[in-house]
Amino acid sequence: MSQVLVASNRGPVSFSLSGDGTLTMRRGGGGLVSGLAAVTGGPGQADGRRSGAAQDGPEALWVCAALGDGDREAARRAPDGRLDLDGHDIGGAAVRMLDIPAATFHRAYNAVANATLWFVHHLLYDTPSMPHFDARSRRDWQSYEAYNAAFADALARDAAAGAKAAIQDYHLSLAPRMLRDRRPDLKIAHFSHTPWAPPEYYRLLPDDLGERVLDGILGADHAGFLAERWAQAFLDCCALLPGAKVDRVAGTVTRGGHVTTVGVHGLGIDGDALRRRAAEPDVAARLEALRAQVGDRRLIVRVDRTELSKNIVRGLAAYRELLVNHPEWRGRVVHLVFAYPSRYDLPEYREYTEAVREAAARITEEFGTPGWNPLILQVNDDFPRSLAAYRMADVLLVNPIRDGMNLVAKEAPVVSDNGCALVLSREAGAAAELADHALLVNPYDVSQTAEAIHRALLMPREECAARREGLAAAATALPPRQWFADQLAALD
Repeated sequence: MSQVLVASNRGPVSFSLSGDGTLTMRRGGGGLVSGLAAVTGGPGQADGRRSGAAQDGPEALWVCAALGDGDREAARRAPDGRLDLDGHDIGGAAVRMLDIPAATFHRAYNAVANATLWFVHHLLYDTPSMPHFDARSRRDWQSYEAYNAAFADALARDAAAGAKAAIQDYHLSLAPRMLRDRRPDLKIAHFSHTPWAPPEYYRLLPDDLGERVLDGILGADHAGFLAERWAQAFLDCCALLPGAKVDRVAGTVTRGGHVTTVGVHGLGIDGDALRRRAAEPDVAARLEALRAQVGDRRLIVRVDRTELSKNIVRGLAAYRELLVNHPEWRGRVVHLVFAYPSRYDLPEYREYTEAVREAAARITEEFGTPGWNPLILQVNDDFPRSLAAYRMADVLLVNPIRDGMNLVAKEAPVVSDNGCALVLSREAGAAAELADHALLVNPYDVSQTAEAIHRALLMPREECAARREGLAAAATALPPRQWFADQLAALD
């Protein structure tokens, strides 16, 4: 197999820098790390076991941004900026961290990627007042172009003849076209981990910038999405692009003589690895602590970033309505809410985090008693604690406004000790795979969500176990190694 290059904003490892100059490395999580390790033959499982791929897999290089002082220092110390991390559980790949100027990174990452493209694809704008595109937006866009160009330059410089480059997500929408212009010999894939906006919403973007994003992705030979509805929305947008020809039967877009195939690659869970991780001592310790807090009460769990699209405030409103309409649950149920901080540089996210805290506090004040705390809110990221909560959950609430996939909906059923019912937004990409075994809700309908939670709490144990078995089977049907390998195979 030819050389494989991966490009993403966040890399597979991160570094922290101590006062004495010592660098400490931490491996990142996620399906992409596991998928690359499996394809290249490196250790890709949580315990370091081999994935079963050939040990003489292709050479791999991961290009990412240096996101902190530790990352930047590690990049400066590495020969030619390349970090050789062989044996560090990312498939033997080398890593190149790009030290993007701070102002350029801020404008590209926060102002364009997160505050514009993310908002468009998740349909988050309050359109009477936002968005507002002006001269400042154009300056921000120039930084986004420079950011993408830095990645394209690095990939073009390091790629062997005929290599495969897998470019990730909305941060790097322009990079495929830029890379093709620099290295037409390469095979290029782009994968969108977010939803894709329908044309009527996508056209909130200025016409020229919207066209640049589409043209950027169409520089790839293959464009991948997590769900069929996101792929179809992308094709719908391309159909309005001047000079583009969309073949929906073949799943292709032709523009300027270049053909881009469009495919769907659902991402699932490595069930064996996750179950092993959930059985580790640190998870068991947190499980014991949670049981001491919850007692013998029923447990409703949610695990999310404090992200606007995750719809946490409406989820809390649904829990409150459950307690109002079904007072029999008072004292008998606890809602465990893990809301981990996200994108705190953006004022909208700081305001939303505060709204989550206020909504949780109101529920506790209204319903709490000396012997019963109806809601436990935790805001510090702790993956072992999340796994413990998954194992204990009677009900898992996943109600995003819009989500590319949502792996939380897949993780909890895989490690559940006693079977958990899943209340799932129909707007999550995972709904396409899990609908038969979940209780689907309209994420904007608080009353419907409250009644779905009530139904889930009343669900007979046999039905709950059967649904959990179906959810776990669907969740593990497309493990990360297959997800990534299929994208590379599409380039052949």
